[in-house]
Amino acid sequence: MNGGIAIAPATGAQLPEILAIYNEVIRNTTAVYSDTEVTLEDREKWFNGKGAQGFPVLVATDSSGVVGFGTFGEFRPWACYRHSVEHSVHVRADRRRRGVGRALVLALIDAAAAMHKHVMIAGIDAENVTSISLHESLGFETVGHFREVGRKFGRWLDLKFMQRLI
Repeated sequence: MNGGIAIAPATGAQLPEILAIYNEVIRNTTAVYSDTEVTLEDREKWFNGKGAQGFPVLVATDSSGVVGFGTFGEFRPWACYRHSVEHSVHVRADRRRRGVGRALVLALIDAAAAMHKHVMIAGIDAENVTSISLHESLGFETVGHFREVGRKFGRWLDLKFMQRLI
């Protein structure tokens, strides 16, 4: 428990709450470079695929239910990249900037270390100062800045890549 937040492996029963968080992020933020919401069936395939590959899907919960989730997966599909993972963390709108994201990233770092991974990578919208600051505070460093690689909400988006050695 971390400030009333528990971090644990996700269950299939929590997928509707995970879906609600993810679709809100798609609708209202540039944290996901997509403008198409996903279905529960999409999330089920995603969840089962993560499990089949041995990658964690973690949830942060409190008395109100799922307040965030995080996972990681292959950075690139070729064998020589097998020691590098890219993570993704999303927090429910009403719980952002309250330590949920930090708790999830730390738990993912621990999970990656237990799997003998060497590098964790984050792809972050360059205007998301909060996420960039969080990652910097956890030892991530900026290693790339891709200009105007995404387009959402009628504007071009820059993507930063950050990494941390595990």
